[in-house]
Amino acid sequence: MPQQDRAYATREAILRAAAQEFDRLGYDRTSLTAVLARAGLTKGAFYFHFASKEAVAGALIAYQHDLWVELRQRWGERGLDPLHTLIGMIVESADRMAGDVVLRAGVRLTADREVGYPGVPNSHLMWEKMIAAYVAEAGECGHLREGVDPEAVARTLSGAALGARLISSATTRCADFPGRLREVLGLVLPSVANDAWLSAADDL
Repeated sequence: MPQQDRAYATREAILRAAAQEFDRLGYDRTSLTAVLARAGLTKGAFYFHFASKEAVAGALIAYQHDLWVELRQRWGERGLDPLHTLIGMIVESADRMAGDVVLRAGVRLTADREVGYPGVPNSHLMWEKMIAAYVAEAGECGHLREGVDPEAVARTLSGAALGARLISSATTRCADFPGRLREVLGLVLPSVANDAWLSAADDL
């Protein structure tokens, strides 16, 4: 294996091992020794790529942030109406969380605020603002029921998603998170979207 490929593989092994420990225990209870043991690497190999445990956490936080930016951009380019775009992003985010431990670790580190990086947005407030914007846009398109408050919808969905993630993470390592979030959407959407949109919408 070329040296560059070996270096990349080593870095990825460190990130994945750290993610598995952070996802399981959180930042404070994860030791560098445990990360090295899981990755099967020496301290020398670790410090070639990262200066500290905190630096690895920073890389995981950056990974999840970049993924959400990419996901939003990709769904925005599909030309769907605001509610379909929002639902698509929420459902895909849950599916990705269930299958990607690196993403889950980054989300946990950000959401728990266990690592204090200046400028890192609070993920839940970010999603809440984003949901409110899409629901408001749906209202402008005539897709909402009379009197629906986009801010209230955003608070409800964001809070329900957070609760579902915490319970799912503690019980199934987020394996049932997609199902839980689809249940939330199935209960909330009929009270938000009007009959015309619901009758024309595809199944979740």
